[in-house]
Amino acid sequence: MSDGTEVLVVDDETRLADLFAAWLERDWTVETAYDGEEALAEMADSVEVVLLDRRMPGLSGDDVLERIREQGYDTRVVMVTAVDPDFDIIEMGFDDYLVKPVSKDELLEMVDDIVSRSDYEADIQEYYTLVSKKALLESEKTDRELATNEEYLDLCDRVDELEARVDETVTEMTTHDEFVGAFQDLQSDK
Repeated sequence: MSDGTEVLVVDDETRLADLFAAWLERDWTVETAYDGEEALAEMADSVEVVLLDRRMPGLSGDDVLERIREQGYDTRVVMVTAVDPDFDIIEMGFDDYLVKPVSKDELLEMVDDIVSRSDYEADIQEYYTLVSKKALLESEKTDRELATNEEYLDLCDRVDELEARVDETVTEMTTHDEFVGAFQDLQSDK
């Protein structure tokens, strides 16, 4: 599972943060932070997923989330909290929400799903970029020019490869929530 993916667990309940980290360490590179200031100090471009408690003394999870987004980190944030969601979540920039108590299986599945969505999103964005370039070349060049250009042929191969990966990922999405979550991520980045 772990391809160098780094997860930052942020919770002021140190035993709970350490427990989450222990659950994740088998499959992911994990760092922990026990308050909002420490979480921001631990943030780096290598952090792909942040598991963030909302209710912490000092900087709340909401404040940390806002700063992560303001600082432009391209990371997925999952709120893992005892705070039941309310309408205030509509404008918040998180990717998913888990209400405590959280089981080991729920937590592992959530991180796996979030990473899969990120991979899918990157593939689909690259796919559409390359399809656009391919269409532009096809509208401007002759069939003969296209057929003899190595870069164009490589582009076609890459488009076919990405199309197959995107199709495979969509096929592997087993629940409505996974499918909707993947497309919500795409919409939120626009």
